[in-house]
Amino acid sequence: MTITTVQKINQIGVPVKDITRAIDFYKEQLGLSLLFSTDTMAFFDCDGLRLMLSLPEKEQFAHASSVIYFEVEDIDRSYTDFQARGVEFSGPPHCVVKNGPAETWMAFFEDTEGNTHALTSDKISS
Repeated sequence: MTITTVQKINQIGVPVKDITRAIDFYKEQLGLSLLFSTDTMAFFDCDGLRLMLSLPEKEQFAHASSVIYFEVEDIDRSYTDFQARGVEFSGPPHCVVKNGPAETWMAFFEDTEGNTHALTSDKISS
């Protein structure tokens, strides 16, 4: 018997209250590539993963999304660059887990729609 499994995440949907404001944040402040948009939705490319911003069709979907962890190469440099673009962080990058010589660092922020997200980067301690 063959068991069907999930292969990958194709798209993540993020509810927004103001599509124009949200498009500007994800495009200008986070630097994601806008694929296309409509009056109620916008689609961005995040290294092959599609991020869909949408005005909720029903009230039951009008709540904050899950945390999206955006991987960056250098979290300290990215933190400084994103702050300069107007991204407001809840605190500076910090180590959340150590696994031998590897450390995972994160810095959390909110988008313009009240969704919490984070930058994440792995560091090798010397």
